[in-house]
Amino acid sequence: MIIKSCQKTGYNYIGEEKQTRMVYQKKGQYVTGFSVGILYLDACWYPVIPGNVANLETYDFPVQLKVVSGCHTANLLSGDSTLLDSIIDAAKELEAEGARAISAACGFFGNFQDKVAEAVDIPVYLSSVIQIPWIRTGLKSSKKIGILTAYEAGLTEKLFESCGVTNTGNLIIRDLSQEEEFSAILENRGSFDNEKVRQEVVEAAISMVTEHPDIGAILLECSDMPPYAADIQRSVKLPVYDFITMIKWLHFSTSQRPYYGFF
Repeated sequence: MIIKSCQKTGYNYIGEEKQTRMVYQKKGQYVTGFSVGILYLDACWYPVIPGNVANLETYDFPVQLKVVSGCHTANLLSGDSTLLDSIIDAAKELEAEGARAISAACGFFGNFQDKVAEAVDIPVYLSSVIQIPWIRTGLKSSKKIGILTAYEAGLTEKLFESCGVTNTGNLIIRDLSQEEEFSAILENRGSFDNEKVRQEVVEAAISMVTEHPDIGAILLECSDMPPYAADIQRSVKLPVYDFITMIKWLHFSTSQRPYYGFF
């Protein structure tokens, strides 16, 4: 069986199950073999450790990163509307370069989720909070979702609405912006004690679940929190969702492989 790929997309495939003769390249695409493009901030200064969305060691598949010009911590966290054009420009560049889906390296890109999704022709999932409706669907109606965030004040109704979250009544939010060590990330201090950050994040999760035993799952809003997801899960014994669970889902949905074996 010969299956032709659409030349306009980045879904070309070569595999041992069929002979491939004519191959085509999308014009403007110079790097291939990745499915997810990730937008990141223009100016941050703190350690980007394995597990972080912007650390390539995090993934066992290739991703492509793209900086958003003029996008800094302060204006992104505040949802500054003047960033929209730069974010859309970067998203369109990723699309032109062959990305099959787009994500980002900060939950507060979610302020622009709906508009960026309308601006390109590939799937866009800019914030980890997009997972909330899916998480909620799998929980008992009496259960709540605990959210650990880098900046609670930035989790506005506008951001939630942009990300398709229309009901925030069952969300329990815990802010880490004032923690002694975690605040180094927001303040761009250039360094942090990784074990202290780990302790602050895990203790925040434990206290949140202790105070709200009806929490059925935890979502990590911040792209800097996935390095501590396993520690959180061992401590609270609940499902933990973060940017990486979302990006892996994106990758596998856009990089399906054929199955072979006995039956």
